[in-house]
Amino acid sequence: MIDRQLLREDPDAIRGALEQKGVADVNLDQILTLDQKWRELKARGDDLRHERNQISSKIGELKAAGDEDAASEAIDQSQELKEKIEDIEDEADRLKSELDAAMLKIPQLPNDEVPVGADESENVERRREGFDELRSLPDTVIPHYDLGEELEILDFERGAKVTGGGFYFAKGDGARLEHALVQFMLDIHREQGYRDVFPPIPVNSQSMVGTGQFPKFTDDAYRIGEANDEPWEDDDLWLCPTAEVPVTNMYRDEILLDDDLPVKIQAYTPNFRREAGEHGTETRGIVRVHQFNKVELVNFVRPDDSAERFDGLLAEAEVVLQRLGLPYRILEMCTGDLGFTQRKKYDIEVWAPGDDMATGPEIGGRWLEVSSVSNFGAFQARRAGLRYRPERHKSASYLHTLNGSGVAVPRVMVALIEYYQNEDGTITIPEPLQPYMNDLSVIDGHDPVGEAAVGAGKRE
Repeated sequence: MIDRQLLREDPDAIRGALEQKGVADVNLDQILTLDQKWRELKARGDDLRHERNQISSKIGELKAAGDEDAASEAIDQSQELKEKIEDIEDEADRLKSELDAAMLKIPQLPNDEVPVGADESENVERRREGFDELRSLPDTVIPHYDLGEELEILDFERGAKVTGGGFYFAKGDGARLEHALVQFMLDIHREQGYRDVFPPIPVNSQSMVGTGQFPKFTDDAYRIGEANDEPWEDDDLWLCPTAEVPVTNMYRDEILLDDDLPVKIQAYTPNFRREAGEHGTETRGIVRVHQFNKVELVNFVRPDDSAERFDGLLAEAEVVLQRLGLPYRILEMCTGDLGFTQRKKYDIEVWAPGDDMATGPEIGGRWLEVSSVSNFGAFQARRAGLRYRPERHKSASYLHTLNGSGVAVPRVMVALIEYYQNEDGTITIPEPLQPYMNDLSVIDGHDPVGEAAVGAGKRE
């Protein structure tokens, strides 16, 4: 949530941010009018309370002086003022609720350093890493969805059968690879000073509002029990779309001490989002699915340390790809592609050479976003009541929140399957990951199971 004082003092800055972010569904004039009416009602209520207090203080004096008529008249005036005050407070509460709901629709203001642009086509590539010494690839790199099915390590048909489109089975060494990547990432970030938490997977609406998922992205979330009858229908629980939600809300409505900061937390969770596959071009495979594993990095910092910690967070997330030897690039989001809650954001995009469905490097393939490293400033902190006390006897201030994926597991699997595949259709496991797979160095597939496998033959 933006600073309400900024809205009152510099509404043009908010208008500029709305224009830069391409937000057209926020009526700022209406919000300003609501705020003005609410403040006027509050002021009117305060004046009437002051007047009633003065009258009330005289009632005792009038009774003590024996002037019962005047005392009775003062009591009537006090009661009349009480009723007026109650009416004003009811209207002020109604306006406040309407104002609060409207304020939640105003996006974060971009940082002054963010490149101005209309959409993702104007994002800025800052650098590429790992392209100096690419490994030798097969003449034809098989896309992960085809090779994964051929090796019997990914199963999309059975995933769709038991759940629906956008879900998959990882099997055998594919499942081992997914587990290994999660633990590999957690170990790396633990080295970087991150504290582990394993949060609840269901989250309530207040938590989703706190991090900015609601109300804007309500349609993307999975509600628990929404298709059931009693006793589930009244539950206010949603499946976690990202560990950012439960972790950021750990300290909701709390005050941290200056000595606590920075707080660096990592959390692995499965994540659930309905928006998977909406782009049409990514419905095959595990690039865009409804359920996916991810390690999330969340930072709570002093405002003065925000920019430096943001750069540090980016570097920490990159280490995963560096150790795996995967080529990648850093992309800075322009204002039009920045997102609702971010003031500044970098995407880390890994290179997957097996598919030309999207524009990739000059040598083919495509870019897959595996981490969005975001600085939210005090935006989430205002929504969630996240504050810190600079000194024990000073007023509490809003802290800054930052997060980044460390990183999204399925898309790293895509890159590994495609970049580390060999001419014979096997997949080499990067050396740093081998200890997490019981020293397995090559995935060479599994025999198919069931009647459908009859006639398919066994793998040599």
